Amino acid sequence: VSNGGFPWFDGMPESRWITQHIVAGLGHLDRLGVRTVRPETNASNQTDLGVDPSKTWAMITKSVAYLDARIAEDYEELKKRAKENKMDLSKQPAGYEAIHYLYARSFFKDLEIPKNSKEAYAYYLGQIEKYPFENGLYAEGMNALVLHRNGKTETAKNLLKSLKERALQNEEMGMYWKQTAGYWWYEAPIETQALMIEAFGEIGQDEKAVNDMKVWLLKQKQTQDWKTTKATVEACYALLLQGKNWLEQSTQPEITIGGKKFDPLTEGVKVEEGTGYFKKTWEKTEISPKMGIITVKKPQGSAGVAWGGVYWQYFEQLDKITPAKTPLAIKKQLFLEEKTDKGLQLSSVTDKTVLQVGNLVKVRIEIRVDRDMEYVHLKDMRAACFEPINVLSGYHWQDGLGYYESTKDASNNFFISYLRKGTYVFEYPLRVSQTGDFSNGITQIQSMYAPEFTSHSEGIRVRVGER
Repeated sequence: VSNGGFPWFDGMPESRWITQHIVAGLGHLDRLGVRTVRPETNASNQTDLGVDPSKTWAMITKSVAYLDARIAEDYEELKKRAKENKMDLSKQPAGYEAIHYLYARSFFKDLEIPKNSKEAYAYYLGQIEKYPFENGLYAEGMNALVLHRNGKTETAKNLLKSLKERALQNEEMGMYWKQTAGYWWYEAPIETQALMIEAFGEIGQDEKAVNDMKVWLLKQKQTQDWKTTKATVEACYALLLQGKNWLEQSTQPEITIGGKKFDPLTEGVKVEEGTGYFKKTWEKTEISPKMGIITVKKPQGSAGVAWGGVYWQYFEQLDKITPAKTPLAIKKQLFLEEKTDKGLQLSSVTDKTVLQVGNLVKVRIEIRVDRDMEYVHLKDMRAACFEPINVLSGYHWQDGLGYYESTKDASNNFFISYLRKGTYVFEYPLRVSQTGDFSNGITQIQSMYAPEFTSHSEGIRVRVGER
């Protein structure tokens, strides 16, 4: 737009937040050195790429001026309301929009602040120094960076110290903060983590904390996608900005299987370029008990994070299968529902319970998951003596869990698009239709995004007698 602001889509009026986001993004590129936005540096390289640095810088200058004008208007409006409502301006914490402006503006401090915006800039800068904890983790990270870039390093370091004290640390998941994802831009976990990496790297020069936070960021990518282009861009910026460059690591981890070193190159296994992914399959005649002892170690001096999975396939009677213990745990129970004088009562179905044709049985499935996961498939096998009552496929919501249920001949399938960390219990009914001795099978659950996260329940035997 002619005034320097950017709209969300062409033809719309300019959006202040979109403009701030673009200015901050160009600041990120400038910090990374991926594409310099200043005409006086590396201009020849930009020309070769078909980029005119003078036009890029003119765009930045105009957009920053637009944002400076908007913050001045905000301040004038705030002073007006303060006078009308007898508010003390010194006790008003800065809002999210002002904090985001200060963060975007901090990348281009060499651009002079206009005279009519200086008072507003100084006011909001003073308020985030006075009230740095009013707006949640994302804002705290931005506050620390803004204060540091404006010479208030001691205050910024104290804020960083507070953030570190509230962080959770885990050997597998790295360093992160407990937070609930929301609908607002400042409630996004991926963007928040990326900002924290920027803050701890720039202010604290804390390489260990930075690398620990990178672990969490990548572990999120293992079981779910980065929701938006903004989240992906911010995550890539954080991974490239600070700490060791894990993308340059080409050494394979040291793997031993049954006391024998395993090297995918000498084993003739193809290793995928970039990700390092490989897969090795052994036939049953090659497998021995000692192969159950597996060690994985990073080579001396290497950095980065790696993960993998080992599984074996074998045949067993379904009712003899024992439950699997993994980060994704599942427990299945059957209950007989009976009407009594006291109302409906549920009693657990065991291998000694004898059901009758016509009985109503409730399947109760309990899921425990230690991290957020996406695109999870749950397959619940069903004994031949059971007929489903819910025969129509469709979307359901039950006790905080949304899922799509698809009923098949021998199983019920549940597709869960988003499974947050926690414990979930849901139930569905079945009707006993014939007599006999049956295996009810098992319930299997697996992350389709990361297939190594899988689990199953134990097998159940069901007996149905004559009336």
